[in-house]
Amino acid sequence: MYRLVEALYDTVKGVWEERFEQRYGFWRAFVDDVVNAYLDCGRFESGFARVRCTDCGDEFLVATSCQMRGFCPSCGAKRAAVFAAFLVDELLEQVGHAMWTFSLPKMIRPYFIHHPELRGKLCRAAYETVQEMMAAAAIGCEGFRTGMVAFTATAGDLLNLNPHVHAISPRGGWDKGGSWVPVAFIDNDAAERLFRAKVLSLLTGEGLLSDERARVLMTWSHNSGFSVISLGKGSCRAEDRPNGCKAHCPKRPERV
Repeated sequence: MYRLVEALYDTVKGVWEERFEQRYGFWRAFVDDVVNAYLDCGRFESGFARVRCTDCGDEFLVATSCQMRGFCPSCGAKRAAVFAAFLVDELLEQVGHAMWTFSLPKMIRPYFIHHPELRGKLCRAAYETVQEMMAAAAIGCEGFRTGMVAFTATAGDLLNLNPHVHAISPRGGWDKGGSWVPVAFIDNDAAERLFRAKVLSLLTGEGLLSDERARVLMTWSHNSGFSVISLGKGSCRAEDRPNGCKAHCPKRPERV
């Protein structure tokens, strides 16, 4: 990747307006800073620190890093590992959990690309969907509340524009007294319809989508483009971390 960026970055930037601007938007100035920092990452010519052992006197050099998330594979992996360790060690309970993915149809994806302030509200819609579905399934449970760690991604596997939500949530929640209440099953189809209604309500409330179009989107019964998928089970054991501990993490109620 480093060689590819180093060799072709200036070429891509030079033809961006002609070939890519209409589809992906104008060239953003911060991209230059991110790429230049990445190209300097891990190079001793760009700076380093000298580390010395106070006991034996041994020394070695450590090159400075760009600390850019989302672009530098090395720094991004380190940040992910540190955040995952924080989730497991400090934030999350060792109970059953699930990994959720919330997807959107192509028709409304541009709203969440060009209005980044809506992405937090999209995560809120995802949480409310899971909360309401689980609360309905936890029959007779007073004050039921679950938790969620969620974030939005703006690209798909092929780097296409595809804003969607990834989240982890316990397979259950806590009642008014703080007791754990497991929820064995959530209907993904019902969750998709509820999530769809919340997203369309969000867009109409923001004045970005007409009521008529929202009603049309709500009537689609098959291949609506909305999708809610829930996968996974297990606990937050320390030995699970090398296998992707961010997928093993429901929230502790006292930190919700």
